[in-house]
Amino acid sequence: MEEKHIKYYSHHLDRDVDMLVYGNWGYPLLLFPTTLGKYYQAKDMGLIESARGLVESGKYKIYCIDSIDADSWYAKHLNPQYRVLNHIQYDKFLNNELVPFIRSECHVDRIGVAGCSFGGFHAANFAFKHPEQVAYMISMSGAFDIRSFTDGFYDDTVYFNNPIDFMPNEQGWRYGHMKIVLGTSDWDICLDSNLKMSKILNDQGIEHWLDIRGWEKHDWPLWNRMFPDYLSRIM
Repeated sequence: MEEKHIKYYSHHLDRDVDMLVYGNWGYPLLLFPTTLGKYYQAKDMGLIESARGLVESGKYKIYCIDSIDADSWYAKHLNPQYRVLNHIQYDKFLNNELVPFIRSECHVDRIGVAGCSFGGFHAANFAFKHPEQVAYMISMSGAFDIRSFTDGFYDDTVYFNNPIDFMPNEQGWRYGHMKIVLGTSDWDICLDSNLKMSKILNDQGIEHWLDIRGWEKHDWPLWNRMFPDYLSRIM
């Protein structure tokens, strides 16, 4: 399986952002790491290997991106206002720089996004904020309420990065083209979060697949089984 390391310079972040890219061609998928995870996490934990056949057959090209969680949501040394503002710069980097680069490189109008656990939040938050950029979104054991990271601080910058808050007020037709997967399990610590998000999407008339697996924990063995299954079905 083809692997390439990229350092992408972001003007919004004023830094290089590391990525590992798998595959020579195929539909592009931007894969976010879990909490404080690095760009090589998906490789180390077996998630990339689980999708080897889909990558080698040319169905997908996977971009594993670095997070800046340590400078945003998990930056407890910063005032909550600045945690949110740092994430907004990350979102601008994705929306204005990286995703247009991926779209151009792969000759597509939209990309796919995916992630496990906190990466599921990142995937959902980006997809729901920027549906014009995203064709499909896969969240595995994601959580969708960011308010526990802001220590009581709340304003519009939090609202527009908190899917539980802003999605009930979105227009469902904006997501009619998007294939959405919410994957969870009976023993998943994020089961309730996925049930709540599924209800919001249903209330807005937004089609999606809520997949609740039986008796598996919030961990990599579950996600390594989910990931190739969702990828093989969503196309």
